[in-house]
Amino acid sequence: MTNPLVADRVGRRYRRGRPWALREVSFDVLEGTVTALVGANGAGKSTLIRSCLGFERPDAGRVLVFGIDPRRDRTAAVRRLGYVPQGSALYRGLSIADHIAMAKAGRRSFETTYAIDHVTRLGLDPRRRVGELSGGEQAQVTLALALATRAPLLLLDEPLASLDPLARRDFLTALLADVRGRGATVVLSSHIVTDVEQACDRLAVLADGRLVLSDAVDAARERYRTVPTDELDGHPAIGRFSGPDGAPMALVAMPSLGRPATLEEIVLGHLAAARASDGRIAA
Repeated sequence: MTNPLVADRVGRRYRRGRPWALREVSFDVLEGTVTALVGANGAGKSTLIRSCLGFERPDAGRVLVFGIDPRRDRTAAVRRLGYVPQGSALYRGLSIADHIAMAKAGRRSFETTYAIDHVTRLGLDPRRRVGELSGGEQAQVTLALALATRAPLLLLDEPLASLDPLARRDFLTALLADVRGRGATVVLSSHIVTDVEQACDRLAVLADGRLVLSDAVDAARERYRTVPTDELDGHPAIGRFSGPDGAPMALVAMPSLGRPATLEEIVLGHLAAARASDGRIAA
């Protein structure tokens, strides 16, 4: 069976002599999973997602969408994708219904009834103009447009960045209710792991364009532990970081030490390890 998304040694840089935006990134996205793509701003998350859509052309390696290289057949690849871009892609002067009509005109498989039902269940009148909506309501409209494509793979680029906590929860609840019901696959990027922790079952972490961790969430939680650095007793640490109270902590892969690591600590430990090893990618 072909995985919905495969990154095979993907590299991308925008100018010669500059650091690589992506370097040797390889991982598979498994069917029916929700993968959190996590990393600081500038880590390469958007570049990777845009490569999947054919908006970016990798300088090395390739991306495959259900076995299709978007560079060779972008139409066939995009037909299998739903996309929520970073920031609002809506027109403030147009109504929700106008956006739904435009989406239907651009994509034959778009389900108008689904999109209208989704927004009306949230109490939104399709006749309302986008400029009258809150940030959370605009995010829900954008999500409705992506879900109504009924695409088997959804790519969501920092969709939660500008939302308040309640709007983030509502967005994720609506997303999971749809994709879990039909077995769709999701890649959801964020620079804050706690934003996506409730939704994801796999984790991919980027640091300065490099993939530093790719694992199932449950497996990662079983594998890693957190310990105060003064209790390491000479044992190797994957990475060191500050705890909530400022105390120095370390991420380890030793079941006899410390306590089980949270998902945030697992990400922090691997990002700290990447920073300690170099912190930048050589040009």
